[in-house]
Amino acid sequence: MPLSRLLSRIGLDRPELRAWALYDWAASAMQTTIMVAVFPIYFVKVAGAGLAESGATQRLATVNTLALVVIALLSPVLGAVSDYRGTKKRMLAVFMLIGVVAVLGMFFVERGDLDLASALFTLSLIGVAGSFVFYEALLPHLVRAGEIDRVSTAGYALGYLGGGVLLALNLAWIQRPDWFGLPSGPGLTPSQATLPVRLAFLSVAVWWVLFSLPLFRRVAEPPVTLEPDERRGENPVKVALVRLAETFRQLRSYRNAFLMLLAFLIYNDGIQTIIKMATAYGTELGIGQNALIGAILLVQFVGIPCSFLFGVVAGRIGAKRALYIGLAAYTVISVLGYFMKTATHFYALAALVGMVQGGTQALSRSLFASMIPRHQSGEFFGFFSVFEKFAGIFGPLIFAGTIAATGSSRNAILSVILFFAVGGLLLWPVDVAEGQRIARAADRLMTSSQSAAPERELY
Repeated sequence: MPLSRLLSRIGLDRPELRAWALYDWAASAMQTTIMVAVFPIYFVKVAGAGLAESGATQRLATVNTLALVVIALLSPVLGAVSDYRGTKKRMLAVFMLIGVVAVLGMFFVERGDLDLASALFTLSLIGVAGSFVFYEALLPHLVRAGEIDRVSTAGYALGYLGGGVLLALNLAWIQRPDWFGLPSGPGLTPSQATLPVRLAFLSVAVWWVLFSLPLFRRVAEPPVTLEPDERRGENPVKVALVRLAETFRQLRSYRNAFLMLLAFLIYNDGIQTIIKMATAYGTELGIGQNALIGAILLVQFVGIPCSFLFGVVAGRIGAKRALYIGLAAYTVISVLGYFMKTATHFYALAALVGMVQGGTQALSRSLFASMIPRHQSGEFFGFFSVFEKFAGIFGPLIFAGTIAATGSSRNAILSVILFFAVGGLLLWPVDVAEGQRIARAADRLMTSSQSAAPERELY
């Protein structure tokens, strides 16, 4: 198959689309190495040395929650500011640099530096989450008719690939530093012993910056569209707050997008619970650390072709129906998790998660993007970010409550099915075509009110 035809089929046939999707490749390395696989262990074992392991783990959980709350509060306001000022790329760059500098600083975290590690981890989480608000808000402005699902899933696929490749390299030089000329063997100083891990943090920062450059070069800043009662030069924060209040009132006009958000909040809570609790559940069953990390890598690499596949499937049957396939698969995963006993079972479940995780989240993003007005994409994706960040709060609570009530983690795994069932029920009445029609009508009305040339239909 010619390369141009392949790129067209997967949704990356134009330079600006490839540049946009490459940011997922860049930032996902931070998520895999820093958020999931390497830094949390380093945080507990090295930065938290001297504390009971549960104390360091508790601090890590607190830091995660703090960062979640900060970005959830900031996202809608900053999204509205970016719409008014036309600064989506600039704000993306600001948050990216906050995250990059924080990750660079992790190189200097030594044994017992718990406060420094906590501060840097908080800033890195705020940086990556904040940058994704503006990255995703660019999506509706880039795509043409029929492209949005494939482009969104292509971004997730590249994210899996980029995050997986760098994580594999990081684990290689952490496990076998002698292969890379790094200090190894007995008699190392504490600084020499942690050097391979700290170099992994350094590599994430370099990777993040390097592969973000195409987005800033190739993707244009979307044009500013002012509301009829707005003028340039007003206080942007004041305008943002007014816009957010208006958006809350307008939610009745975008009923389908709002229902989609509610459904996403519920079923994504189940997805995030599986992501967050999987390794703890596996550890409880006696599955070794190497097997758990290997399963994380398996999810990354299985997710690459399967994310692309979800984009193709959505093009044939629609994003909403494709989402139901993902939710059904997660229900099966929860049932199989109840019966899991061995590392082989854990790998099998990891492969199943990799098949649906990226596609389900990517189609949630693209489906929402197709039902919002483009001139308000920043503030709407600010709200999307709030719902995305708060997804994962109730699932672990119910998970823990089920363990307390029944004494069994296996029963807790089954309890997660509730989120997929309720989320699926809320998604059922969403009329995608009607939601898209209303959003495009709002864009045409805004364009007409400013006497601008009509913009092309996108969906």
